[in-house]
Amino acid sequence: MPRIEAETATGTQTFEAQDGRKLVLAIEDAGIDILHRCGGNAKCTTCRVEVLAGNPGEMQELERNRLAMEVGLTENVRLSCQVRVHDDLKVRVINQSSTRGLPPGPRPVEE
Repeated sequence: MPRIEAETATGTQTFEAQDGRKLVLAIEDAGIDILHRCGGNAKCTTCRVEVLAGNPGEMQELERNRLAMEVGLTENVRLSCQVRVHDDLKVRVINQSSTRGLPPGPRPVEE
């Protein structure tokens, strides 16, 4: 099983994720606070993560088009709702409910 190391405003947590699982669900199921306001449909960018190490896989058109609408994002920013876990990853969770004062949003579905 791939290992995920997730940095947040409150520290770092390492956990295992099922191969092929959406990264946003793996993070949330590990008990980590992460926003996903659109429910995992790549309509917003609240589930953004910064990939610090590892291979998150190729970015698909839906994610690429949505991130292209944003200004000032670095190359290693991805939408965790669009990343399928296949390898070990080290990520930084950018938006959290606790720091933004928003409810997380509808739980993304595992398609």
